[in-house]
Amino acid sequence: MINKLIEKIKKTNAPIVVGLDPMLSYIPKHIQEKSFSEYGETLEGAADAVWQFNKAIIDCTYDLIPAVKPQIAMYEQFGIEGLKAFKRTVDYCHEKDLVVIGDVKRGDIGSTSAAYATGHLGSVQVGAKKYTLFDEDFATVNPYLGSDGIKPFVEVCKEEKKGLFILVKTSNPSSGEFQDRLIDGRPLYEHVGEMVAQWGEDHMGDSYSYIGAVVGATYPELGKVLRKIMPKTFILVPGYGAQGGTGADLVHYFNEDGLGAIVNSSRGIIAAYKQEKYESFTEEHFADASRQAVLDMIADIDGALKTAK
Repeated sequence: MINKLIEKIKKTNAPIVVGLDPMLSYIPKHIQEKSFSEYGETLEGAADAVWQFNKAIIDCTYDLIPAVKPQIAMYEQFGIEGLKAFKRTVDYCHEKDLVVIGDVKRGDIGSTSAAYATGHLGSVQVGAKKYTLFDEDFATVNPYLGSDGIKPFVEVCKEEKKGLFILVKTSNPSSGEFQDRLIDGRPLYEHVGEMVAQWGEDHMGDSYSYIGAVVGATYPELGKVLRKIMPKTFILVPGYGAQGGTGADLVHYFNEDGLGAIVNSSRGIIAAYKQEKYESFTEEHFADASRQAVLDMIADIDGALKTAK
């Protein structure tokens, strides 16, 4: 699957991923009203509004982008109906030939970790039958329980030719409380980066590993360090746009081949119509605003990479 992701990045010239992280506050009133008129002000109605919102954005952007990243918590908050919308979104993205990164941030050990991996990346055996469940192409994983939490995921990834993005240095302001702590004179995130590179050596694609890393755009100098530590690791970069990251902050995350990183923007794209910059699109044309935000992001990153050469 890492090979497909790279092929699609080359084809679109867009090393970006759209974060499908819907909140009801992002969803235009006309969509909410239509869903509530059919299902009432219920969890089913909320989940339908989420699905309709996602579908419109996917339809307006799928030809521009290689991948999407739905954040499962935004669906779990609506219970079982929300998870149905999550699955429906994943399936529809696959119909549009998009790579799906399940932002699930699982972190456990042993059989529990294996069960998470089965649920999101693999298939479960029920009697004589096998069932594929959420079926994302990649999943995000928290490594802070150590190798016991990662190896069950890697085993499923090998079976299914799927991949991981492992948290190394996250974009949130308090990440340094733990991740920047010095161990043997070096910050913890460097040690984690080395482990990610080691885990990845055992599950390689043509040029990059199936085992990627998450490194926030809000720490560009650290990106330079971690890029050297993980030369064959694809880096998922959150924190662009709404969290302050810009194209100029991202150049160190890429290798000289122009690959090696994929940059996420969530509300900066899916709620673009709420920004002053895109207010001319109006709420009814929210998905067109999202498309323009994608085009602007592609241009920003492409310009920064060309300037850096």
